[in-house]
Amino acid sequence: MLDASAPLIARDVARGAARLLMRHDCLAIAEVSLGNGRRADLMGLCPKGNVTIVEIKVSRADLLGDAKWPEYLDYCDRFFWAIPEHLDRALLDRPELMPERAGLIVADRYDAAIVREPAHHPLAPSRRRAETLRFARRAARRLLVEIDDGIVALI
Repeated sequence: MLDASAPLIARDVARGAARLLMRHDCLAIAEVSLGNGRRADLMGLCPKGNVTIVEIKVSRADLLGDAKWPEYLDYCDRFFWAIPEHLDRALLDRPELMPERAGLIVADRYDAAIVREPAHHPLAPSRRRAETLRFARRAARRLLVEIDDGIVALI
């Protein structure tokens, strides 16, 4: 059982954001390695093949100290920041955080809401194929580990 009074951590925000994406029929998995070696907090695959990346930030320092996030933009059609309610949303309006490109999700451990829709930047077909395959293989690998934790040594 989750303690509603406990401070939100990234896992809580991820849970709420993943539920939001699922309501939009965009199925997400956490901690997805990208082709450039970076790792997305959440990656969602939508019914039409669109790829959504969600970067989770739970503190001002974490948000403002992240210089690597623009490297995610070449791996998704849509990019969102996901933050807890207590984090100042005005921080996401700073030009260096590209509010014209990045959407905004406010989440808690139970749900989330889209506060700002992101711009849509279609991936090149070859990149879409590579990221879709990476997503599918990552999801399948995780399912295999669920039924046989000994399989990790074989992967």
